[in-house]
Amino acid sequence: MKQTYDLKPLSKQAIPSALAKAERYRLLNEPGEAESICRDVLRADPENQEATVMLILALTDQFGRKPGLGVGEARDLLPRLSQEYDRAYYGGVISERWGKAQLRANVPGAVGYHWLREAMASFQTAMALHPASNEEAVLRWNACARLLNNQESYAPVQADSPAWHDEEVPPK
Repeated sequence: MKQTYDLKPLSKQAIPSALAKAERYRLLNEPGEAESICRDVLRADPENQEATVMLILALTDQFGRKPGLGVGEARDLLPRLSQEYDRAYYGGVISERWGKAQLRANVPGAVGYHWLREAMASFQTAMALHPASNEEAVLRWNACARLLNNQESYAPVQADSPAWHDEEVPPK
């Protein structure tokens, strides 16, 4: 029988330094450590927006690296974000990173193409909502467009194509 361990609680006073550590772990390319810290922060403060965003990013950092991790877990966090802009923007980030993971895994190019187009649609929504002087969504949209413009093999296919299956299919 597998032994399980009770998790230790994080105090609310420790949240700022814990989030700084999570960011550092992301920068050190240790997203699993960042994910664990964010989950600890969210146990202590379930509404913490910074921890929710960082958890989304830590999960998407692991796309294609952590077996069994797909877009669903990251997308389940979007409703926790209080701002409509953030939900659209980070929804786009999830789709973009999943699409790129599909391309790296040599899943047929059309699957990655559709995920990148899904990301661009989310970024387009975020552009309409962006706060003054925040044009992150424009930058991400342009990065997706450049990637697609430079790759002839990312041609679209119909949704009923055999290339579509399971989590690789963008929701309608």
